[in-house]
Amino acid sequence: MNDQLERLNRLPLRSNLRGLTPYGAPQLDVPILLNVNENTHGVPADVRAAISAAVTEAAAGLNRYPDREFTALRKALAEYLGHGLDETNLWAANGSNEVLQQILQAFGGPGRTALGFPPTYSMYPLLASGTDTRYITGERAEGYDLSATSAARQVRELQPNIVFLCSPNNPTGTGLGLDVVEAVYEAGADSQTIVIVDEAYHEFAHDGTPSALTLLPGRERLIVSRTMSKAFALAGARLGYMAAAPEVTDALRLVRLPYHLSAITQATALAALEHRESLMADVQDIKTQRDRIVAELTRMGLKPAASDSNYVFFGGLENPHQVWQELLDAGVLIRDVGIPGHLRVTAGTEAETTSFLTALERILAGQAALPA
Repeated sequence: MNDQLERLNRLPLRSNLRGLTPYGAPQLDVPILLNVNENTHGVPADVRAAISAAVTEAAAGLNRYPDREFTALRKALAEYLGHGLDETNLWAANGSNEVLQQILQAFGGPGRTALGFPPTYSMYPLLASGTDTRYITGERAEGYDLSATSAARQVRELQPNIVFLCSPNNPTGTGLGLDVVEAVYEAGADSQTIVIVDEAYHEFAHDGTPSALTLLPGRERLIVSRTMSKAFALAGARLGYMAAAPEVTDALRLVRLPYHLSAITQATALAALEHRESLMADVQDIKTQRDRIVAELTRMGLKPAASDSNYVFFGGLENPHQVWQELLDAGVLIRDVGIPGHLRVTAGTEAETTSFLTALERILAGQAALPA
């Protein structure tokens, strides 16, 4: 590894990329994978059949470039989201990370700043570095809360060009009140701040939780990003999207690569959207397992955060990495997010969740039995 790093550093790499490591969680071959917030239920049979048929049809025309504007997909996404949106408000790319990258390409860059509130999604600073945008970190209160007053004050003081608001927040899983989004947007008026609300996990939120999509009318600097990787079980297909004012989608056309969404990706996403009832049924089951994890961890004396996502962030661990390793030894991979005393686990199927809870309780009991 050191030799690899030395060879990399001999290249004329941009200075702001030196010393960075690529993003990525461990990819290990274990029976139960609960570390990267995937939809553990897989693609239902009827959706698989629809995707197969759509891809087969698309394959007949693979000698031609795909629809550069992916108009049918944008219309379908607008219909799914509702809120009076149409295709002019929608944009998509290869995963929500590429959507965020394009936003930074259009509105960030040298001499500009992006503000995030850690702990939050660890790709934000990497996307900023990749576009030569200076990443600055705001502060959260104890317990990782972010209030409207605090967030707005920090935006007024720092005057960032872009703000990332992750709701539900990754890794904590906690939702963000719309009052925070409104306050941040208003605080960024003088600096013309682009406000991104990253709602990658919104479909897993508790019933009645409002989306920032409701705030889009009249706010041309507000962007709401989503993904089909989670609720739609299409992490392998790579399709993320955003909703915003039409002029924002026009801005992203200036930086997108030609024909950036393949015909296969478009066909896959359209088929999934047309058969979303089966996928949303799995979402309900995942929410049930998530709530079960919260209840059981609380019973074990741990401190899970309230979660509106498909994962649970929990504290109260004296040695989280040791717990992570012992779970791995038991065939269960979860995520050590590097926050003292905490780990994060994806809500799996009922059987996977049971395996995780059983192994964790055994580990905690074993630690408690050790001499002080």
